[in-house]
Order: sequence, then C-alpha cells, then structure tokens
Amino acid sequence: MSLKDSYKTSVVPELMKEFGYKNVNAVPVVNTVTLNIGVGPGMKDAKFLETTQNTLKRITGQRPVSTKARKSIAGFKIREGSVVGVMVTLRGKRMWDFLEKLINVSLPRVRDFRGLSPKSFDGNGNYSIGFKEHMAFPEISSEEIEITHGIQVTIATSAKTDKEAEALLKHLRLPLKQDA
Repeated sequence: MSLKDSYKTSVVPELMKEFGYKNVNAVPVVNTVTLNIGVGPGMKDAKFLETTQNTLKRITGQRPVSTKARKSIAGFKIREGSVVGVMVTLRGKRMWDFLEKLINVSLPRVRDFRGLSPKSFDGNGNYSIGFKEHMAFPEISSEEIEITHGIQVTIATSAKTDKEAEALLKHLRLPLKQDA
C-alpha cells in the first residue's frame, strides 16, 4: 500500500481519534516537500552549481530553480542577484512518492542513523531534515560523485501546532526519536 493510501485509510482516523477532530478536512496533511541546496562553498565555481542542479534533478525528477541573493553582503562576498542556492518544491503524486522513498530507502542509508530529532519543527508544523551528504539518495551512485554537498528537506504540513505535525509524521512512519 502506498503512503498516500495508508494516510487516507489509517492515519486520518487515528489522528481524528487522537486530537478529537470532528471533520476529516481538519486533519493535518502534508502540503509540500521542498529540497534545497546552498551553493555557498562553490559560488564562483560553475561546475559546482551544475552538479547541484543535476543532483536535484535526478533525486526529484523535476528541474530545480536557482535562488538568488536579495541583497549584497560584503562579509560573505555575496552580490545582489548572484545565485546562492537551488531548490525544488514537490506537490501531489511526486511529493508522496518522494516521502515514501525518503522514509523507506534514503534515511536507512544514512551512516550512523539513529532516528530524526524531534526538535527540528519550526513552531508552525513544518519539519526540516538536513543531510550532510547527498549520497543517501539511491539515484546518486558513489562512482559518479566528484563533489559532495548537503541537502535540506523541508516537509510543510497544514498542522497548526508542532504536536499535531509530529503525530502526523510519526503515523506516516517517519523515524523520529523519542523525547529523552
């Protein structure tokens, strides 16, 4: 059963019972998943920018968008309008497929993985995961890698509180650590 199907059949009723929602539409849902790579270390290197774009394209199956600096910061040698990152926003079927791949394949491939921190919620029901190396994704083969870089994955939910979002992600089988 796919992750979206299990959300509809088992997660929604469990969350309705747990939080006392009267309407199915009040139950939190995952809205978008955003993948982001900052190109800070290789800003002057065109090959690094191209590598990061190809990485996101292979992982998501979608062409990434370049993010540009809004203003100049002399201390970081950033000029207004220069490319500082690349990002992809996933919605719908691609989002659910990516989440399933993230939970079942990519996270178990991370070296020394012991679960995700429950402290990575932003206060509005969104959760961020940082990967130090992009090799955790199965589309990237270790033979082709010339430059390693990190990836940030943000899961945006419709939850009003972090507690609701945490319950949603735990029911979707995201491996969150227990509070110690």
